[in-house]
Amino acid sequence: MKSLQDKFSNNPKQLFLLDAIGALVSAMMLGVVLVHFQEFFGIDSNTLYFLASFPMLFAVIDIYGYLLTIKRIGRFLQLIALLNLGYCLISLGAVILLHEGISVLGWTYILLEIIILLFLGMLEWQVGKGVLLIEK
Repeated sequence: MKSLQDKFSNNPKQLFLLDAIGALVSAMMLGVVLVHFQEFFGIDSNTLYFLASFPMLFAVIDIYGYLLTIKRIGRFLQLIALLNLGYCLISLGAVILLHEGISVLGWTYILLEIIILLFLGMLEWQVGKGVLLIEK
């Protein structure tokens, strides 16, 4: 984790690009793949579309952060980290509410996505914190 933190601290805008790519993959998986195979995952299409809307929004925010010059890039990275954490809670809450129909495959997908997002969020938070020290 420390080597990744060091790598992205030298070029924090790359972290926006990584997050945007991940968000687009997540949106595609939730909004297209899992919807198409929802009988295997046990998550209804309305829930999948709802969950897919968040990473689509995050991708737009990430691309904004990557393409434009932001004065407080450290704070912006920490905002993205908090948004990712919030999305983890929303995803977990949605599947807990619908737990009866969700298959093992559905739980596996959601929990893996949450683990990846938690790792990415911690990385964004730490890089953002480091950049904030430089910005001051």
